[in-house]
Amino acid sequence: MSWLPLSFGAPMVLWGLLALPVIWWLLRFTPPKPQTEVFPPLKILARVLKREETPQQSPWWLTLLRLLMAALIVTALAEPVFNPRERLPAEGAALALVIDNDWASAADWGRRVATAERLITDASSNDVPVIIAFTAEKPNAEIGPFDAATALDRLRAAKPRPIPTDRPAVYARVAATLETLPGASVAVLADGLAAEGDEAAFNTLLSKNAARVVWAASDRPSLIGLTGADNQVDGFELTAIRALSDPTPAQVTAGAFDDKGRRIADATLTFSPGESTATGTMAVPFELRNDFASIALDGQRQAGAVRVLDENSKRRRVGLLSQAEADQAQPLLSPLYYIRRALQPFADLTEPSSADLADAIPQLLDQKPAMIVMADVGTIPEQMRQRLVDWVDNGGTLVRFAGSRLVAAGNDDDLLPVRLRTGERSLGGALSWTTPQPVTDFPKTGPFSDLAPPAEVTVTRQVLAEPTPDIVERTWATLADGTPLVTGMKKGKGTLVLFHVTPEATWSNLPISGSFVEMLRRIVQLSRNQGAAVANAEAAATSLAPYRMISADGTLVPPTPDARPLVPGAGPLPVTFENPPGLYGSETGVLAHNLLNAESRFAPLVRPQITVPVTTIQYAFDESHNLKGPLVATALLLMVLDTLAVFWMGGLFSRRPRRAGTAAATTAALLIALGALVGHTDIARADDSKPGDERAIEDISKTRIAYVQTGERSVDSISQAGLEGLTRFLIEKTALEPGAPASVDISKDQLSFYPLIYWPIDPAAPMPSQAAIGRVDAYMQQGGTVLFDTRDQFATGIGADSASPATERLRDILGNLNVPPLEPVPSDHVLTKSFYILPEFPGRFAGGPLWVAASLEATNTENRPVRTGDGVSPIMITANDFAGAWAVDENGDPLLPTVPSDPMQRIYALRAGVNIMMYMLTGNYKSDQVHVPVLLERLGQ
Repeated sequence: MSWLPLSFGAPMVLWGLLALPVIWWLLRFTPPKPQTEVFPPLKILARVLKREETPQQSPWWLTLLRLLMAALIVTALAEPVFNPRERLPAEGAALALVIDNDWASAADWGRRVATAERLITDASSNDVPVIIAFTAEKPNAEIGPFDAATALDRLRAAKPRPIPTDRPAVYARVAATLETLPGASVAVLADGLAAEGDEAAFNTLLSKNAARVVWAASDRPSLIGLTGADNQVDGFELTAIRALSDPTPAQVTAGAFDDKGRRIADATLTFSPGESTATGTMAVPFELRNDFASIALDGQRQAGAVRVLDENSKRRRVGLLSQAEADQAQPLLSPLYYIRRALQPFADLTEPSSADLADAIPQLLDQKPAMIVMADVGTIPEQMRQRLVDWVDNGGTLVRFAGSRLVAAGNDDDLLPVRLRTGERSLGGALSWTTPQPVTDFPKTGPFSDLAPPAEVTVTRQVLAEPTPDIVERTWATLADGTPLVTGMKKGKGTLVLFHVTPEATWSNLPISGSFVEMLRRIVQLSRNQGAAVANAEAAATSLAPYRMISADGTLVPPTPDARPLVPGAGPLPVTFENPPGLYGSETGVLAHNLLNAESRFAPLVRPQITVPVTTIQYAFDESHNLKGPLVATALLLMVLDTLAVFWMGGLFSRRPRRAGTAAATTAALLIALGALVGHTDIARADDSKPGDERAIEDISKTRIAYVQTGERSVDSISQAGLEGLTRFLIEKTALEPGAPASVDISKDQLSFYPLIYWPIDPAAPMPSQAAIGRVDAYMQQGGTVLFDTRDQFATGIGADSASPATERLRDILGNLNVPPLEPVPSDHVLTKSFYILPEFPGRFAGGPLWVAASLEATNTENRPVRTGDGVSPIMITANDFAGAWAVDENGDPLLPTVPSDPMQRIYALRAGVNIMMYMLTGNYKSDQVHVPVLLERLGQ
């Protein structure tokens, strides 16, 4: 039983709703518990004679609440489903799931997984094993059959790969597995794009033991890929493709990014109606184009919409220089004519405005070229020669061509790769015994190693190199007789190259051959940053390690563990599982390996002719929602409300809580009863709390040290930081864990909560009132202790004839207090040994004594560890600035330096603070003879 948008898994349970009238009748005539109330005695006596009433029936709202709760329970048991989905044909001997997880499936991978989960769930309900295979995984990946739980785990662990599908191999493995499972259901979850070998792959898969087919069609016709990004003369030319079946016009924006991921250029590509190819140009200066690291299409989250770029995509500025005057009537005889034609497609050419080398060379160097080509340039002016040498040493590439001027100029070890013989060699002339020489195979160690030797090229005249031990290493191209045609060498960071023939077709026909263009292009590659490493790697056909990979969603990521080194070769390299698209190489040089190339095309996948029943579905998330859980939760919530309503009707919430076991509660009850007896009916319960009680409870819950607020911000902040530092030290070194320090206003705050109050004396602070001093005097008389700190040790101290202002202020305060006789702490006082053994009590300053109440009648016997008669002193006075020594910041670092600057003085100051706190909390227990035997016994252990 089902209808949209609601269906029920057990519709027969809904017949239970017919019992609602019976439930209503039972609830309606079942009265609730009578309410009981506690009244004052006179009220009870006044109602003794009244007849006790009981409600006849439940309130209507309570009955309705319970009926709704019962209806929800019945509906939940019927397993309702909102927006139910149609069950898929996942039955038979097995369910075979073949899923495309290539780059084209990355954009909507979540929907594909949700569709596959529904298929596996339906197979699980039918107790059918599942075969699950992905077309872009390792060739030897296990495909099953699995149980439903294992298949779900494998599905959720799978992810899209940035590579094409391999349907023939995967479909063949699935078909071989289905040979033992006749009558299976086959679900094809394809990416929507046709691939080579699809027809044979589908015939293999569906022709064996497939009883029914589920075909998942993709609803993403707007898949766009980037097949080309060429750095042309006027800008970066982009080429994008889409499926041929898309008749609508479309427009896409491409962005160029540098190696740090910053967007630095844009271009718009427009698809005309019915067209599958679109082009666009990023018309930006070539200096900015050389910073392009990748180009991506906006809105296309897949690997086909991204192209990474290497040095081959970057143009370099090349300077051309010749001493020969241009002949407009005979351009083919110009030394730079063939060089211009060869370099123009892949380089930006620049020429000086003057033929004078003294002016031409600076003009070229100011343009910061990557390479300079000199066509038959002879002697270089001395004032320009050193600048040209420095340019080569710093990374420039200098390419020179032979000619009569170069021969006459002689050797230049700094600007030529080899030493030259005087004169030139003529081949095939009337006075020569030799014939024109062809070009032989290029040396394997040079940049032309992978080029085929041009069979049509011959040389009739050349400049010979002097034979040296390293001539072979510096030879890049040779003639059949072994003489060098092109030589080169590294010089500093740059490169020197010499063509031993002229750049026009007078000494050789090399400049009019296709090999000449390719040779110059390779040299331009060497002139680029990182170009040498990649060029040499390509020449040696070595492998390049994975450097940065393109993920299936089009982002650049580190190499995956499955990626393997790439072996460069001629033509586009295939994208495979072991060689995914991305950059290969290292920081010194990379090679771009992209998913799509200029020959790539998108063709929609057409469903093959299938003879068995076919169910077509769309990729979509499961939007059905089981309502059983929410309905049960709602019923439980109504049950809680019903329980609260019953308690409320029984008078539970109207009863006043009583405080048992306290005299205050008893007194309050007596007062209420007395008020009721005398006729007062408006007695209300009073709150006996007072302002400040919360702070009082907080103050007495933990031992806290307090300091007096002086009103001077700098003094109070040091006092607070000092007591916080002492508190930290107490927690670290003792079993005492004090609370946070408290600041007190002696004129109004309660002082009895604190065993010790630190009072920094500041003459700038206002003089306390007589009432405030009286409160301090009462605090001292009741057992509290005040630690006065004048902080003036290096001023005039206590007892001096000329007192400091702080000492004068202290005398004014003490004149209104009942101060006992004072004395410096004796050597056998409890303060010297309450925790640490201390001979003195320094603070930030050292040398001042600590004054305490004098023990005038005390005696000191030899067998007692402390002076007898030492009570806890109600007053302490120091001038050593204890708080300044204790003060620390949030990181625990000291705020103020000690005077003198001694690291141990701060430690002794903190230990003095510990002794003072232990003395305040324990008194003179050490002088009690009762503890001596116990102490001796422990020492003996």
